[in-house]
Amino acid sequence: MDTTGQFMSSIINVFETHKRMTERAVEQVPDEKLHTALDEHTNSIAVIMKHVAGNLISRWTDFLTTDGEKSWRNRDDEFVDSFKSRAEIMEYWERGWSCVLEALKSLTAEDLEKTVSIRGEAHTVPLAIERSLGHTCYHVGQIVQVARIQAGDDWHTLTIPRGESEQFNKANWGEDGKSHS
Repeated sequence: MDTTGQFMSSIINVFETHKRMTERAVEQVPDEKLHTALDEHTNSIAVIMKHVAGNLISRWTDFLTTDGEKSWRNRDDEFVDSFKSRAEIMEYWERGWSCVLEALKSLTAEDLEKTVSIRGEAHTVPLAIERSLGHTCYHVGQIVQVARIQAGDDWHTLTIPRGESEQFNKANWGEDGKSHS
């Protein structure tokens, strides 16, 4: 069994699934509401997306050879909404995701045995991957929640709608609605 291949395939799948979930949520939000925070103590969707992309670019550029917190990263600026349009937000978002996905797809079994640094702290490569995945998923949840609020009555659920689990299960697993694997 190729556990390295399975591990990497699973990690890439989870990153890609969360990227798509975010994009499906953001598509439902009017342009102006992408820049609107729920209150003065929270971040807008645009700001959270900027932070996620900035983090991914920093962590995954030269992942195996340089500290994940790059000297050129301006983390504080990630919390300032400087985007003029949805297209600018999405372009920066894509840049961050391209960085992580290309890096992950290039890793070998030997690379998983290595140690990398994040803010001067040593991490095994699997731990660094999991740390990045956890951080990204945390913010994806924020984006989806804010998008749900900002979309209001125009929201279309990203998963199984409330009250439709039994119908979904029957459609996917047969009359008794249970998996038979």
